[in-house]
Amino acid sequence: MSAVHRSVYPAGGGRQIALAVLDNAASLNALTLDMIVTLDAALSEWARDPSIACVVLRGAGDKAFCAGGDVRALRSAMLAAPGAAPHPAAEAFFATEYTLDYRIHRYAKPLVVWGSGIVMGGGLGLFAGASHRVLSATSRIAMPEITIGLYPDVGGSWFLARLPARLGRFLALTGSPLDAADALRAGLGDHVLAADGFDALFDALCRADWPATATQQHNCASAVLARQEVPVKSEGPLYARFDTVRRLMGQGGLDAAAAALRALPDDDPWLATARDNFLHGSPTSAAIAWQAAERAKHQSLAEVLRMELTLSVNVCARPDYNEGVRALLVDKDRQPHWCRGWQELDCTWIDSHFESPWPVGAHPLAGLEQRVAGH
Repeated sequence: MSAVHRSVYPAGGGRQIALAVLDNAASLNALTLDMIVTLDAALSEWARDPSIACVVLRGAGDKAFCAGGDVRALRSAMLAAPGAAPHPAAEAFFATEYTLDYRIHRYAKPLVVWGSGIVMGGGLGLFAGASHRVLSATSRIAMPEITIGLYPDVGGSWFLARLPARLGRFLALTGSPLDAADALRAGLGDHVLAADGFDALFDALCRADWPATATQQHNCASAVLARQEVPVKSEGPLYARFDTVRRLMGQGGLDAAAAALRALPDDDPWLATARDNFLHGSPTSAAIAWQAAERAKHQSLAEVLRMELTLSVNVCARPDYNEGVRALLVDKDRQPHWCRGWQELDCTWIDSHFESPWPVGAHPLAGLEQRVAGH
């Protein structure tokens, strides 16, 4: 059974600390629709409660914060009732998830996310927008959607596009993981604590003398975290290869980047793995991710999430998503048969994924800004 466990604990200054725990042990705390609905309702409720000074979010167990969305369950729902975009199951899942992601990015109170272990896909969507993002030596952060025929969604088109030197393009095309050092350097994390340090952190948050205003509460959370920090190695594998990756992604458009990735030699195992991940991934996903990043450069977060919802329901109605999930997570043969190869991609095919399947004015995330602002 998957669930989100909610608790509230007394804290200093007459305030309270709220704790939410993602619990889906069978799938490394992957998000089901019910979990997303529960967490979104909890965050909305705690935002309105003046006694809550700080919210903490973590995953159950030590292996993962959250490995993403429960893509197998979504695939099963769509196969049980095939149909054109927008499929009701896909629309409900992604619209609710992206609303939650937007709420986290805009949350007024300090939101401390314990990102120890695996933080991937939809898990990074929760993590990336939090005010206080905590890493550890076991953190493994990635957006590996290209391997299942999807693309880096959950706001990934927005926050990856804002990484320096087109590093986000590289992460989208290869699914390469970041450790704590890389995540800090990339701006995808804020603090590094000991992997077994959650209990000490939570105890310190509960003992802190919490002030009354949101700004002061953010400062209080930062001060508590700063006292818990541990040293981190100066360089992770991505930033050790910063100049190489910058040159790979800076040669022009997608075709030039793809050619540069294909030409990587075997003498660097980390880059060779990135190359192989790219070559094994869906060409359509790579092209969508690249185009989404281009469009997201000048869009607000809410606009990007509306674009991503259109993309996601369209992708789920095409063959690559079902095939990618089958090959990686269902049959596990790791031999996906993508619907189009690199030579078969064209602008008409890629642009069709960006065409809204809803009538004008009927997009499910229309008014997202106002809806979340009103909790």
